[in-house]
Amino acid sequence: MKLTRGEFLLAPALLLGAAPTGARIEDVSLSFEDFRYRAPYKFGGREVDRVTLLNVRCRIVSRAGKSATGFAAMPLGNVWSFPDLPYDTTLAAMKTLAGKLAALTRDFREFSHPLDVNFAIEPEYLKAAADTSRQLNLAVPIPKLCTLVTASPIDASLHDAFGRLHNRNSFEVCGRDFVKYDLAHYLNNDFRGEYLDPYIAPAAIPRIRMYHSCGASDPLTAADVRQPIHDGLPETLEAWIPYNGLTAIKIKLNGDDLAWDVDRVAAIDRVTTLAQQRRNFDAWIYSLDFNERCPSVAYLLDFERRLRTTAPSAFARVQYIEQPTARDLAAHRNNTMFAAAKLRPIVIDESLTGLDALLLAREMGYTGVALKACKGQSQTLLMAAAAQKYSMFRCVQDLTCPGAALVHSAGISAHVPGAGTLEANAREYVPAANRGWDKRFPGIFNVGDGYMYTDGLDGPGLCTH
Repeated sequence: MKLTRGEFLLAPALLLGAAPTGARIEDVSLSFEDFRYRAPYKFGGREVDRVTLLNVRCRIVSRAGKSATGFAAMPLGNVWSFPDLPYDTTLAAMKTLAGKLAALTRDFREFSHPLDVNFAIEPEYLKAAADTSRQLNLAVPIPKLCTLVTASPIDASLHDAFGRLHNRNSFEVCGRDFVKYDLAHYLNNDFRGEYLDPYIAPAAIPRIRMYHSCGASDPLTAADVRQPIHDGLPETLEAWIPYNGLTAIKIKLNGDDLAWDVDRVAAIDRVTTLAQQRRNFDAWIYSLDFNERCPSVAYLLDFERRLRTTAPSAFARVQYIEQPTARDLAAHRNNTMFAAAKLRPIVIDESLTGLDALLLAREMGYTGVALKACKGQSQTLLMAAAAQKYSMFRCVQDLTCPGAALVHSAGISAHVPGAGTLEANAREYVPAANRGWDKRFPGIFNVGDGYMYTDGLDGPGLCTH
């Protein structure tokens, strides 16, 4: 349903599904923080050495006049979500867009649940992205994925505020008692009569297995270090393993050099095996991420075959393979994953921008989804339900999320049944942005045995401030 500007601002509560527990947005404010990485992170053929955080505060009020303030933050991951133009160009576009999205959200005047707010406003967000692209004369329009990333801390801050308004955790206030419409309203008729309650655990699981990311240019041993950092933190994979007691390693691959990709996994497996033997630990796992760089599914099948031959012990430990080919699935329908997925779950990440993308991915043989806070709390909850409904593998990943963004991501992993793992990269690349958070959530930010402990994640809201 498309709304005119007047309908959007004054839409009746019945139309937008406002529940008795709904709240109205009173204010949305933004700020930005810039951080340099301690070491570059290479993925998708590019190296990233900095990050800009978008911080959002949202104040809401109930019908009875009670107010609450929510907070959320997210990296503006422009290299990942908008890779087609230069860094400064895409970052500026996201900052401009963020201001417009905040204004649209601030103008929404109905008493509603955060799910309904996001459902009503997302079409307007996409229009704002198109307007921004024209305004800035961008050679490539802002993609939907980039729009979702920009909007995600706005949506999360609203969920945080709504939970705080009711003095309950945000994952507790998204079910039948708080949301007027069933899931068919947001998804499709497969969900008629269903709500989020069975798809979201009301209490956080006690611990989450942490995935350590090994970037495509990360040194594996001391002999690989070209420019020592000398900041007291590990600088190689072999040092990170005992430092954090790693049990799961995500391997970034290039996707354009089959021999290099296979050799990289084999080398990482050799280094990891030696380091784990020193710890007397043998139950580690890998995930493999091509960041959509494989030219075709044939490349992936060749990779799987060669890895099974060259490093069978490494292949045996692979839990899943992530986004091997181009994110535009509709334009590359010949890249079906049925054969590859017989060996390991094949997960969509960049492609997952809504239910339509998830359903298309299933038609093309994908068997898993990557859930991310950077695509919005509302969408993440809905995609988590869809993934469970359709029996798809589930994992939770970050966008090198520090601070509040990592707490938010951990909350998703801890409350989505069947997920239970989380990629957490900021401690490797931008630990400065985590300062202070380790005191409040030591179990999340100080990892010693490869797991993040969720004490404190069932507090009011998203626990992000």
